Amino acid sequence: MMRIAIIGVGSIGGILLGALSDTDAEMVAVARGTTATELSDMGLVMHMPEGSIEVIPPDAFSTFDSAVGPVPDEIHGSCDAAILCGKADSTPMLVQLAEDVLTPQGVAISVQNGLGHAEALAHRLGRSRVLGGSITHGAWRSDEGTVHWVGRGTIHLGWIEGGAPSGAAAELLSALAAAGLEPEWSENMQRIVWTKLLVNVAINPVCSIAGVRNGALLEVPELWEQALGAMQEAATVAEASGVDLGDMVLDDHLRQVAGATAENRCSMLQDVMAGRLTEIDALCGAVVSQGESAGVPTPRNAMLHALVKGIQISPHFD
Repeated sequence: MMRIAIIGVGSIGGILLGALSDTDAEMVAVARGTTATELSDMGLVMHMPEGSIEVIPPDAFSTFDSAVGPVPDEIHGSCDAAILCGKADSTPMLVQLAEDVLTPQGVAISVQNGLGHAEALAHRLGRSRVLGGSITHGAWRSDEGTVHWVGRGTIHLGWIEGGAPSGAAAELLSALAAAGLEPEWSENMQRIVWTKLLVNVAINPVCSIAGVRNGALLEVPELWEQALGAMQEAATVAEASGVDLGDMVLDDHLRQVAGATAENRCSMLQDVMAGRLTEIDALCGAVVSQGESAGVPTPRNAMLHALVKGIQISPHFD
């Protein structure tokens, strides 16, 4: 039986924990503070995309509160896979937790937004134990801890060095499929990660600054111009960095995603509304940094980065 740790049980982490708990996999939830207490005491309440409600009891998984001390002996070195789902600014801590919970042959995958997470894992675990990941399932988490799975998508995963699935990675792929999470193995995770980043730098900062749902990009020409401009800059940076984006037409791709998620509040807007720090550094900030390295100017991303950082100065932010 495969043992899988979900490290960071927010909205996406909640989806993965809930869906995988209905399979043969043995699940470990690694969370902090109130979230860990709620999972341990009450389990997980998940609103499904089709409208039903599933209650996952607390005995369906093991819970570890990473705020209370080191990983306990019964979890330490016991997991075949670790999936990192926490916020980008928590990556160093999440990587350490992944190293602590994994077996020597265990694999780790990050489905976080932004760049650099797989590389951070590879620095600690070695590139042969790290998968690149990207997830398009939509979710949000209420203040009461209920997870709302608002849209089904896919999970792309693959070795950062390329190659076919094997060992624990093959087992993880099967477990994700059994959970109905629609995994797709990719031989080119660089393209997958950058494609997701292009959408995120277009939608997240613009909708967060304007305080609107994703569909507003298609209704307000000025917002569309800012979003598409940020996306085009990021694509130029990707190509200058040696990333093959394939034959994607940026305008069409952004229009498709914005239309399919028109009623969604993006994750960054949810963070702004809740007074939480955003992932802007791992999105527009990462594009600006990579652009400097590649010799590509990124004024649009720099502006959006600065504006969101300015919002975070507000006293109601953590």
